[in-house]
Amino acid sequence: MLDSDITRLGVGLGERSYDIVIGPGLLAQAGARIAALRPGARIGIVTDRNVAERHLPTVEAALVAAGLTPTAIVIEPGEKSKSFAMFEQVVDALLDARIERGDLVLALGGGVVGDLAGFAAAALRRGVDFVQVPTSLLAQVDSSVGGKTGINSRHGKNLVGAFHQPILVLADADVLDTLPLREFRSGYAEVAKYGLIDNAPFFAWLERKWQDVFRGGAARIEAIATSCAAKAAVVARDEKETGDRALLNLGHTFGHALEAGAGFSQRLLHGEAVAIGMAQAFRFSARQGLCAPADAERVEAHLRTVGLPTRIKAIPGELPDTDGLMTLIGQDKKVSRGALTFILARGIGQSFIARDVDPADVRAFLESERQAG
Repeated sequence: MLDSDITRLGVGLGERSYDIVIGPGLLAQAGARIAALRPGARIGIVTDRNVAERHLPTVEAALVAAGLTPTAIVIEPGEKSKSFAMFEQVVDALLDARIERGDLVLALGGGVVGDLAGFAAAALRRGVDFVQVPTSLLAQVDSSVGGKTGINSRHGKNLVGAFHQPILVLADADVLDTLPLREFRSGYAEVAKYGLIDNAPFFAWLERKWQDVFRGGAARIEAIATSCAAKAAVVARDEKETGDRALLNLGHTFGHALEAGAGFSQRLLHGEAVAIGMAQAFRFSARQGLCAPADAERVEAHLRTVGLPTRIKAIPGELPDTDGLMTLIGQDKKVSRGALTFILARGIGQSFIARDVDPADVRAFLESERQAG
């Protein structure tokens, strides 16, 4: 493989800085790249059953060839594995594998695996280093970068966790070729998010090039690299989300409430929830007179064009009523002493943090959204 095929980005966090490596064939290189950081280490690989069937043998062989000792811990796929019970099982399995503080945890999978494995690494022996090897588009452009780890509780999504940065992220673009279309679309919502936050030219590029991104090749690499670079810059400025890192949650306040309302199930994937949430954030912004209705229509049109849902009516099955959704929104991590905080927009590429949003306005908006379907 030529070095020109590989894109390397840095996340600048002083002594905790790390690289994001993006390109084809990186699973087969995982052993050499990890051994350069931790020669001779034991590696606890946390993965899910679907990813294990496709990619675990390649990673295990690469680790063994590099003189590392892997132990695989295979969990069930899906958001329900981000639970207290599964967290306990993973930590116990890592201890059974004698993973010590000089060893590594390797998260091989999508966002669920990365969040769960990262939280287990953060807690194990009061902190063990870990490597992210994301196998979904969503994980490659979002959850694998930035050190947010955690699990869900009955009160909401990602409410229990820790900031624990990886020491390396390996994003193998080839693995996305095996991703089901629905999963790829789900991840694409997070790609579009970076354009909507503060990069209107990138959003316009996606409107023109989204089919090339779906097909793969150079456009896909460019979309992943642009997204990772945007997130890396924000994380370097605001690691613990005390300032503008909250902008990365565009669409997530509405989206997480819908995810929880759907029972963290296959009824609504995370990226699908974010797509609806971003469309709602722009519609709410337009309703509040913050952005032009044409911007909200443009956002909705693009997401709909790529096959993502943009309306509550697209979610199959029953959802909580408006009061129930408001309760779930009230559990959002950006809530401070009961005050609602949303990421809203003055236009495409002009998102901002809106604090003390009037709950009555949110309630009226949600009621209108439900009546509209």
